[in-house]
Amino acid sequence: MIAGNGIYPETFARAARKAGVGNIVVAAFQNETEPHLKDLADAVDWFRVGQLGKMIKFFKAQNVEKAVMVGQIAPKNLFDLRPDLRTLKMLGRVKERNAESLFGAIGEELAKDGIELISATTYLDDLLPEPGHVCGPVLSERQEEDAAYGFRIAKETSRLDIGQTVVVKKGTVLAVEAFEGTNEAIKRGGSLGKGEAMMVKVSKPNQDFRFDVPVVGPATIETAAEAGVNAIIVEAGCTLLLGKEEVDRLCDQHGVTVAARSVDGAE
Repeated sequence: MIAGNGIYPETFARAARKAGVGNIVVAAFQNETEPHLKDLADAVDWFRVGQLGKMIKFFKAQNVEKAVMVGQIAPKNLFDLRPDLRTLKMLGRVKERNAESLFGAIGEELAKDGIELISATTYLDDLLPEPGHVCGPVLSERQEEDAAYGFRIAKETSRLDIGQTVVVKKGTVLAVEAFEGTNEAIKRGGSLGKGEAMMVKVSKPNQDFRFDVPVVGPATIETAAEAGVNAIIVEAGCTLLLGKEEVDRLCDQHGVTVAARSVDGAE
């Protein structure tokens, strides 16, 4: 496991154990990975962002043949890289430095050492919501219209590799996610929506599910509630819903709706 922050790494580790995985090796990152993740691992080592060569050596020493990227790395840490030689060589070959190209290059480096990067949704199929209402209040007719509009806009911004999240209100785009991440986009959009904003999160066309999987969890609901976003629309079958019980509780507490929508418009 290449483990970033949040509850995603722990969720994956528990699901992998349940599926019968006997040896879990974790590459953790300073100021990112939750320290208690070591309790779920057979081996763990800590790295700075950018120490690709050191991480691959650790995996090879542990006889790792498959790896998975789970959890985010804060954007500020991606700008505070202290890359090792292998990372510098990799970066020299990357023309466009977006998430897809960078993580794809990391996957290629792992493959050179016989380590296959697998889908980040492996063992987690039951956490991918199907079309329809998920939790919280049922959407109004006006919100259904915004959901369709926001979904269409988010699909376009994700196609352009700008961001996979938009915040809308009554047919107006309030915020578009870029490098700052989902939570900051929610805050910006919510401040403009004054309690009636909707967040829509989708996958990219031809999304590579080995990395950058859309995720919604308890922290997303709390951020939305604080920002005045009262509905969250995700793409069905493509978005991981983590911490479902806590998400249910928070949605009921704050009156936030979560619903899943498919590309063909089904809910």
